[in-house]
Amino acid sequence: MTNGPELISFASRQAMADRVADLVQAELARGIGSDGHAECAVSGGSTPEALYRTLVRRDVPWGKVGLTLVDERWTPPDHPRSNETFVRRSFEGAPIRALRGLYRPAPTPADALAQVEASLADIGKPFDVVILGIGPDGHSASWFPHAHGLSTALASKAMVATVRAIRSDVTQDEVDRMTLTVSAVASARRIVLLLAGMDKRAAFEAARGEGPVEAMPVRAILRTRPDLWACWAP
Repeated sequence: MTNGPELISFASRQAMADRVADLVQAELARGIGSDGHAECAVSGGSTPEALYRTLVRRDVPWGKVGLTLVDERWTPPDHPRSNETFVRRSFEGAPIRALRGLYRPAPTPADALAQVEASLADIGKPFDVVILGIGPDGHSASWFPHAHGLSTALASKAMVATVRAIRSDVTQDEVDRMTLTVSAVASARRIVLLLAGMDKRAAFEAARGEGPVEAMPVRAILRTRPDLWACWAP
């Protein structure tokens, strides 16, 4: 038995980026037309980079678009694995309305949780679009299997939660994270899950099967929002 969305396959990563950019551009335009501004939550990692660079070349009124990080390693922006720095670089040249990072110069994510939560209040509405990825371990955002704090990220009605992952080849040394909650993501008008490579496809197919959310936390959003776009390219 399988659960959740079907997988939409593309011949190449650029073909996937082009089609998803069409969708994102339309959703941003709808949000601007409805509310005067659009809000998009974006993930780090190599998979969405082609999408972001494609979007920057589109005719989008970026001054009316806010971007929020889906999650962040607890590392400063000058760290080579900072999601915020990756997103800033990917959207270079787009005069966006606001970029909301999740890192603060505090010893731990828990020390900055209230500050980060308060900083997201000006979003003022559910996200118009959320761009997610998936790891070969079945994580999405920073919802890592059996992580400390995972239960809060899955159940909290707040915007953000803190997580300490179990160290793995996926997390490397950056086990402390700040992440949007499942609730914050699930309330979005449109959710896109981007996958690239056979290992990510295998993880997606496994996550669609039966089993506990704690073992493959991406199941939380697959089961909550089976209407999401799950897009794969080799």
